[in-house]
Amino acid sequence: MDINIPTLSSIMIYLIGMMIIGYIAARRTKDLSDYVLGGRQLSPGVAALSAGASDMSSWLMLGLPGALYVSGLSEIWLPVGLVIGAYLNWRFVAKPLRIYTEVANDSITIPDFFENRFHDTSKILRVVSAIVILVFFTFYTSSSLVGGAILLENSFGMDYILALWVGATVIVSYTFFGGFLAASWTDFIQGILMFGALIIIPIAAIYELGGWNGTLQQIKEIDSSYLDIYSGATAIGIISLLAWGLGYFGQPHILVRFMGIKSTKDIPKARRIGMSWMALSLFGAILVGFVGIAYFVNEPLQNAETVFIIFSQVLFNPWVAGFLLAAILSAIMSTVDSQLLVSSSALAQDFYKSIFRRSASRKEEMIVGRIAVLGIAIIAILLGYDPNSKVLQLVSYAWAGFGAAFGPVILLSLFWKRMTRNGALAGVITGAVTVIIWAQLTGGLFDLYELAPGFLFAGLAIIIISLLDKVPSTEVQKQFTEYQSKIKQP
Repeated sequence: MDINIPTLSSIMIYLIGMMIIGYIAARRTKDLSDYVLGGRQLSPGVAALSAGASDMSSWLMLGLPGALYVSGLSEIWLPVGLVIGAYLNWRFVAKPLRIYTEVANDSITIPDFFENRFHDTSKILRVVSAIVILVFFTFYTSSSLVGGAILLENSFGMDYILALWVGATVIVSYTFFGGFLAASWTDFIQGILMFGALIIIPIAAIYELGGWNGTLQQIKEIDSSYLDIYSGATAIGIISLLAWGLGYFGQPHILVRFMGIKSTKDIPKARRIGMSWMALSLFGAILVGFVGIAYFVNEPLQNAETVFIIFSQVLFNPWVAGFLLAAILSAIMSTVDSQLLVSSSALAQDFYKSIFRRSASRKEEMIVGRIAVLGIAIIAILLGYDPNSKVLQLVSYAWAGFGAAFGPVILLSLFWKRMTRNGALAGVITGAVTVIIWAQLTGGLFDLYELAPGFLFAGLAIIIISLLDKVPSTEVQKQFTEYQSKIKQP
């Protein structure tokens, strides 16, 4: 494919803008707390869109529309599950986590919180949690970089390996220098761009097809099963799609947005902004794929996941198409920068300072965190050298891993005073191992998405081991009581 100069120019303008934001954020980043958590100074709007954009990877722009294009409305259960899970996360986790992480010795990472919550002097809970983060995020990051490379390759005829390095270089640059503020500010801009693209494209396509009623009629004439939300669906299939919502409680790159918000009083406003953005964006992604069924009926797409890309090229002039394609890059970049940041904090805070150099200054930790971003990105790039990597499968696997390993631990640590360190450790290990093993099995009940059994078994492990364990120390219970008293404050 020949390189379209106007389209490429639009994307370059966007990328340069992201680099400038990274530079500005770097000037405001003084220590590891700033680098990892932005000094807990996020405004409601930035926190909300940053959490949403870092959550929605390329699957929002490519995978979900592609699934709707192939199967019709029977794929709607996945976004339904996500909306429910995200709302519950904002409603019941955001405020408690923001307060408890500050009460628990101003914890700035999830492993840091686990250690301080249970007063674990052995460091084992922190180390195991950090290992889970590094393993799943390295593959998660690699899958996102592969998605970006495929976009650049298919849109501009760029060599795949070159595209992989170009996309990664930009993301790593602003994350390397600006840290959490750069990731959050760019996520805010990227969230707006993603939202606009997902609203504009289906409206334009529906207009071309003669309106909404005309579009529905054409799809019905092609195959009425496209309009049936139960078409081809099984009970296990529907439960698996809805179970994606459980993953929200354990995603480190989303949870740190709650930890970084300026005040708990801002959380209701942030929740309204975030949930409105998410619901409308998902609805737009659904419409892109659904309307594509009618629009491309005479020339079916070879790759269903390119429906958004093709729409942007056939409906708009090259300059506008460039910014619409940049929205796909936004979805990828907003997730990767957050993943790199959480992974780097796991290395700097949870390995380097806790195990190797406890006397490290915050400035030294920040330097190690930046080096970690670079190292993890290189490993992710090398893992992505295979252009046939199964991107969505890796995303699904990592989402399940985090949701099962951390979700039950986060929830019970916030709401159950009797929970112990050994119970938390059992939950993290059981959740991660269950996902790894379950994903290798097929047939019958094993077709259920591994997040569901992983979440269930991890929760049971926490409860059983905690009840068998001795009662938490007086210090742990006192800290929990202090946290609860702050929760009740307006």
